[in-house]
Amino acid sequence: MPRTPITRRAALKAAAAGLAVPYVFRTHAHAAPSETVRHVSVGAGGMAGADIRSLTSHKKLKLVAVADIDADRAAAMKKTFPDITVYTDWREMFDKEKFDSANISTPDHMHAAPTMRAIRMGKHVYTQKPLTQTIHEARMLTEAAQAHKTISQMGIQIHSHPVHRSVVQTIHDGKIGKVKAVHSWSGKKWGDPTPKPERTDAVPAGIAWDLWLGVAAERPFIGGGYYHPGNWRKRLDFGTGTFGDMGCHILDPVFGSLGVKDLKEVKSVGGHPNATNWGLDSEVLFTFPGSQYTTETVTITWYDGDRRPPQEVQALLGKRKISDQGSIYIGTEGVLYSPYIAQPILLPEEKFVGKSISQVEGANHYHQFVDAVLGQGKTSAPFAYAGPLTEMVLLGCLSTRFPNQPLTWDPAAMKVTNHAAANAFVRRTFRKGWEEKGLSDGQA
Repeated sequence: MPRTPITRRAALKAAAAGLAVPYVFRTHAHAAPSETVRHVSVGAGGMAGADIRSLTSHKKLKLVAVADIDADRAAAMKKTFPDITVYTDWREMFDKEKFDSANISTPDHMHAAPTMRAIRMGKHVYTQKPLTQTIHEARMLTEAAQAHKTISQMGIQIHSHPVHRSVVQTIHDGKIGKVKAVHSWSGKKWGDPTPKPERTDAVPAGIAWDLWLGVAAERPFIGGGYYHPGNWRKRLDFGTGTFGDMGCHILDPVFGSLGVKDLKEVKSVGGHPNATNWGLDSEVLFTFPGSQYTTETVTITWYDGDRRPPQEVQALLGKRKISDQGSIYIGTEGVLYSPYIAQPILLPEEKFVGKSISQVEGANHYHQFVDAVLGQGKTSAPFAYAGPLTEMVLLGCLSTRFPNQPLTWDPAAMKVTNHAAANAFVRRTFRKGWEEKGLSDGQA
């Protein structure tokens, strides 16, 4: 598909159409608007199925192929889209198909390799959250997308929801003054304190186990849902626990509204992993230097599982029962309570009588990506934004491996400066035969 740079006239037209949103980053490479986007999917079931349905609802996107290690999932997608070609190995699909864009909707450990391959092939990418499983991978994808002028979008679809956009705008409008602290939480429990079962089970027919492992080290299959289709989120080698699963959603408006960068310190004081699984009940404290929207120093505290903000913070909600997921923003002039995907509230109510949350219209996160590929507007969660957000979340995950140890981070060097052992988890070792140029060699 030919690429043409976005013109100033096109940008102004997009803005006039209401496509401009807070913290949107410019993209550079576009398809001709008259063309149909030929699209492939790495993954056919689970979140991949949801992504496919949402992307193909755009009338100018055509699904041409899918690749999935699970034959039943691929067959089900073939029934829905009879004209597609089905593959087991995404690498074969990339080699054989003519396509313009891809969604990568796999377990976390397999986000980076197909995304990088697609970028280097000149394709546009919609990659699920968290963008990658390691900090190094997130940085490499961010740099590669910029170098190759790729149109990219991370699958944090709630990013485009009017509630999330309105929270960001409310903070930017200074309605609670400068933000001093944020407390964010999720009641999900993607962890497992038990040891890995010492058994080997037969791989079910139709499951390509070696391809499912991909870049991860070889190991026997364990059945009973231990890995596939969903419990991989609990496993250190494949997922990122509750923090990785929900942090990119819930901390997205926090990160976007505060404009924080150059993390000073991260410290875990909650649950921690065992030898093979992520822990439960995380509590992680981030300390950042201030921005134009915060006080001189600002803290973000994350809680998951059964942990919640302390009672003195919950007391700021009055008689309200704290939601299962959400955030509390504490400012110099008030509080913003943001239950997850629900109407945010300015507190205390008596202080904000007659005042309201800043209202921002929502957008279709998936169509936004397709439109950008067609040269009509730009994405709001490109890797230029999603990469740094993912790095912050993954630093929180990393910190849970070293409970009660404050970790200082050098973002330029991509290195923990005060605890050498932590740096072993900044990047992965790729399984032999699965090395990916731009990731295993560090070259974008």
